Amino acid sequence: MTGRRGSKPPLVAEKRSRPAPKKRKAAKPVRRRKAAPKRRGLLGTLLWPFKWLMILFWRIAWRGTLVVGLLVGIGVFYYASTLPPIDELVDGRTRGSVTLLDARGETFAWRGDQFGGMIRAQDVNENLRNAVIATEDKRFYWHFGVDFYATGAAMVRNYRNGGNPLSGAGGSSLTQQTAKLLCFGRPFDPNTWEDETAYEADCRRTTLWRKVQEATYAFAMEARYTKEEILTIYLNRAYLGAGSRGFEAASQRYFGVSAREVNAPQSAMLAGLLQAPSARAPTRNLQRAQDRGATVLRLMRDEGYLTPQEEAIAQANPATLSQAARARAGGYFADWVMDSGPSFFTDGTTEDVIIRTTLDPRIQTAAEEALVWVFENKVRAGSEAQAAIVVMSADGAVRAMVGGRDLTASGAFNRATQALRQTGSAFKPFVFATALDLGMSPFDILLDEATCWTSPGSGEWCPRNYTGRFEGEVTMVEALQQSLNIPAVALSELVGRDNVRSVAESFGIVSELANGPALALGASESTLIEMTGAYAGILNGGSAVKPYGLVELRLAGDSEPLLTATGGIRERVIQESAARQLTWMMYQVVEGGSGRRAGVEGWEIAGKTGTTQGARDAWFIGFSGDYVAGVWMGYDNNTPLTGVTGSGLPAEIWHETMARVLSGLTPTPLPMEVPTQAVAPQPQPQTGQGGDGLGFTPEEADTIINDLLRELQNSGG
Repeated sequence: MTGRRGSKPPLVAEKRSRPAPKKRKAAKPVRRRKAAPKRRGLLGTLLWPFKWLMILFWRIAWRGTLVVGLLVGIGVFYYASTLPPIDELVDGRTRGSVTLLDARGETFAWRGDQFGGMIRAQDVNENLRNAVIATEDKRFYWHFGVDFYATGAAMVRNYRNGGNPLSGAGGSSLTQQTAKLLCFGRPFDPNTWEDETAYEADCRRTTLWRKVQEATYAFAMEARYTKEEILTIYLNRAYLGAGSRGFEAASQRYFGVSAREVNAPQSAMLAGLLQAPSARAPTRNLQRAQDRGATVLRLMRDEGYLTPQEEAIAQANPATLSQAARARAGGYFADWVMDSGPSFFTDGTTEDVIIRTTLDPRIQTAAEEALVWVFENKVRAGSEAQAAIVVMSADGAVRAMVGGRDLTASGAFNRATQALRQTGSAFKPFVFATALDLGMSPFDILLDEATCWTSPGSGEWCPRNYTGRFEGEVTMVEALQQSLNIPAVALSELVGRDNVRSVAESFGIVSELANGPALALGASESTLIEMTGAYAGILNGGSAVKPYGLVELRLAGDSEPLLTATGGIRERVIQESAARQLTWMMYQVVEGGSGRRAGVEGWEIAGKTGTTQGARDAWFIGFSGDYVAGVWMGYDNNTPLTGVTGSGLPAEIWHETMARVLSGLTPTPLPMEVPTQAVAPQPQPQTGQGGDGLGFTPEEADTIINDLLRELQNSGG
């Protein structure tokens, strides 16, 4: 059988069409249950408000910081665009200075604000630059105007010390300090500030806003200037005490050298002044300045500017003052010269002025040493008595002046020029000068006896002699020699009070003179410099003088003076022969009368003592052939002197002064005329001296001692 019988076809799956998927209904969104809020707990509840406050603060702070930063940037740009070249900033003084030179041309005093001229940071001595940086800003070359680390540390210290982070040590960088010195670009305006002190105080005032302004100005300076230029401004404008503006002026003022030449100890002392320039000025307290300098030297070593060996050498040789700064001589004289010149060239000057004066430093030293010696050796400890000395030439050129016992004073009350005191018997030479000029002789007879005078409105006045007794008939020379009062008044009345007053005024006594008969006994007041100048007229032969100390005044850098001396010899007052005879009479006062203690061995000395009523003032004024000197002694409050007359301590001060002044000089004879009828003066017996002198009889001594004891009891000791 062939084929496939009965075979079945192959199985094949049926083709079936898939049914379309059914559309599902959209599922309804499932509602989620809100999560249950977390429980904060008690602490979370308490802190939750602070969390939101911190978030709020942060959102405000970063926006505020952005605004402040923008404002600071604008401020920096503004300040930087207005800053001038540094040459215009180094001298910030609103007033000038006065340098006073003595008769030799050497500087002896300064007044006003001294500026030694611009000096650049790269030109000052390396020690000085290092000392300033080590002391004031160790990271000066690394910050951009503000040392935030130092500022933050200072604020923490201030807070711990006083509670106010802005009060106390500021931690300011050198750039910030320079910004203060420049007062943030605000110049001094007299319509805004009362004076320069108030201006500077306002510039240094510290507030939060002022610190921001200071930082802004510091950033601007850093953007405008180099570090060396900023340091240059600082070194020239910093105040360093004693009127010194800038390190060049201070170097010259204290050490007599330029800031280019100072050594390590001197540099350390100068840098140490920056913290408290007035209090630590070496002219005020050298030891304090040296102690601060020692601290600066240690800082310089710590910063690597000095090796330990260099520091040890510097510590062993601290800086000292120059001779001129150390002497501080002539402070009263300098003040007087400043007052005698026009204010626009002295106290009120806006220029740098140089004044050459008549001061002789050798004579000034002699007067100062004499005053100190007498008070240390002749005056009881604790005494508050004062004294003044003036020494001048016959033409009125003042060579020395001591205005009180404080020899280093400046701006103090000057008893030589400002104190009006009764002159006592020191006025009598003008009475005798008038008589001699009218033709009387030193040997004319006067009567010393009890006499009374009547003054209109004052009643009867009956003076007496110091000894309490009368000498009867005496010559004019004897009356002056023994300082007898009755003959002096009688002579004044004889020649005419108006004539005596005219002679005294013509000789330079410009103070108001008494009208009554007491004029002859020095009831009027005068100053020591007036009286000394009047005696100079006797020495020079009878011509008036005007005491002077200013020789010439010129501006610094100029060769021609703007002012020259206006004092000196003036018109004739009495005849030369009268002046020469009066000199001889005053020579007798020192040789054998009340002024014997003033005598200087080997020299002819003429002079006159003076003691006022109640012993409130004691004087001795006299002269050699070269110099006239005056001494006053008393209390500022007019307390009576105890046991002191013109023939005592004032004569001794005069002697000690002139012995030093005349030492080593060839004796110059007095310009005196010895009367033809003169005989050798009889030695005064030790039983009595009269006037202001010593040496009395036992009875007289007992009387005087009892009087003094009663006065002492009445004055309370």
